[in-house]
Amino acid sequence: MITFGIMSLNMESEHGYITEIAKRADAYGMECFRFLPSNINPITHMVKGKKYHPGKGIWEEDERPLPALLYDRCFYGEDEHSKQCMPIVSWLKSRDDITFLGYGLPNKLELYESLKTSILSPYLPVSQLVTNEGIVLSELEKHKKLILKPINGSQGYGIYYLKKQQKNYHVKTEKQKQIISRIFPNEKKLLQWLKLLIKQRKYLVQPYLELSNNELQPFDIRILLQKNETGKWTDRGKGIRTGTTGGLLSNLSAGGTVSDFDSWVLTLTAQTKDFLFNELNYIITNLTDVLEKMFMPLFEIGLDIGLAKNGSLWILDVNSKPGRKVVLSTKPELAETLYLAPLLYGKLRTESDVNERKVFYAKTLSH
Repeated sequence: MITFGIMSLNMESEHGYITEIAKRADAYGMECFRFLPSNINPITHMVKGKKYHPGKGIWEEDERPLPALLYDRCFYGEDEHSKQCMPIVSWLKSRDDITFLGYGLPNKLELYESLKTSILSPYLPVSQLVTNEGIVLSELEKHKKLILKPINGSQGYGIYYLKKQQKNYHVKTEKQKQIISRIFPNEKKLLQWLKLLIKQRKYLVQPYLELSNNELQPFDIRILLQKNETGKWTDRGKGIRTGTTGGLLSNLSAGGTVSDFDSWVLTLTAQTKDFLFNELNYIITNLTDVLEKMFMPLFEIGLDIGLAKNGSLWILDVNSKPGRKVVLSTKPELAETLYLAPLLYGKLRTESDVNERKVFYAKTLSH
């Protein structure tokens, strides 16, 4: 029986989703075993975790050799456990005896630098690494409105909006589903704050794009792409994410709501609808092709597309570990398809002889 290994940084992370996968594994000649990368024994390479018992419908403590097939659902933060697990996962990805469903994508800066040389460059907001606070001030003079994003951020965490006003500077962010605003009376005070901010983590700076609806709510189109049982990329579904009035984020973790994409499309003119579908199809088709030529194999992608007031489309984020809430809340009938997808693609990976490109340097657990 094939062991379908699922890695996370917390044994309760995505418990419902992982359990739904595990319930279906037995029918496909698989058993699910979930574990933390930090629980791998660096000497024996045995790992402690939990296996799903289909008869009892429960997870049981277990210890076994590293599974040869892994589904990576590790979401890293700035904490010590994340820093401990990252090199371990890189080491696992370098091993020839282990196959990952998807090998993930680099940080936002590396992804931007790669994509800007591709045919998708017109859809990318111009991005620049913030190496000092002067860069932000210089860009603010040019564009008047900016967005600061952590290069390793996820779920909209740590994003800031900056606006140069006539006599002062306005900074806005969202924390714990609340909009937090601050006015800096002069350039000196703003620079002091920026200096402290970029000391904590690395940021990208981008011109601010008007991506809100008529109610001044930020909104975007979330698209879930996955490979099916034959390895072909499939558009599983789309949803509209809408944030708080006057806010920055449409992310569900920031309090955003989801609405049906098909219903929203009906509000558009026929001309706008045709343009939108043609553009989305062009982006989706080329993105999967470009990413797999530049990086290692992927299994799924969460693609966030912004629609500006002038009708232009922008690639806001490309996530290799997407959630399923947007699709499931608008198309609950797709639940079975989404729970089976990792198993079916995993089965294909174990049966295929495709040689993977190992571009990661081998790392030992001692790192």
